[in-house]
Amino acid sequence: MQFDSLADFFNMGGYAFYVWLSYGITAFALGTLIVVSLRQKRKILTEISKKMQREERLKANRSKEQ
Repeated sequence: MQFDSLADFFNMGGYAFYVWLSYGITAFALGTLIVVSLRQKRKILTEISKKMQREERLKANRSKEQ
């Protein structure tokens, strides 16, 4: 479908509300998914780091006791 002007493009043949709403909802959902995934990744990496530090401390304490 070709549009005669930029205003016709944004109007989308009278379906602008539905078209732009669907684009907006999709962009919001993808943005939210990216943000949540990055937060989870950061949290998991922090937990792994803490676990590794704890294991190193336990290992050092065990070697001191022997």
